[in-house]
Amino acid sequence: MSWFRRRKATTARQAGRPTAQADLDHLENFVRSRRGVEAFIEPKTTVTETTVMLIAHDGEWTRRRIDGPEGARRFAHKLAIPIYDVRLVGYPQRMRDYNERRKRAAN
Repeated sequence: MSWFRRRKATTARQAGRPTAQADLDHLENFVRSRRGVEAFIEPKTTVTETTVMLIAHDGEWTRRRIDGPEGARRFAHKLAIPIYDVRLVGYPQRMRDYNERRKRAAN
């Protein structure tokens, strides 16, 4: 009997599904519609897959899942934008300033 046997769920996270085209389109549109965009690779965690965060010159940012660190590097190279590993360089101050401005504007 298999009362206590757990079924192995096949979620997208476990299956390592490829990046959705809509995510890539969103990222590409962000780069093309803003200036001074830099990419930051965020590592895979137990909760999320590898993501790439794009940060514009004014601190505006967006984040989407991507096909691993190499996928992020290929994406950045294709669009000729600099790419950094967030574990090594951290997030830029302009992003934190942008978040603070938005927080104050919402109140």
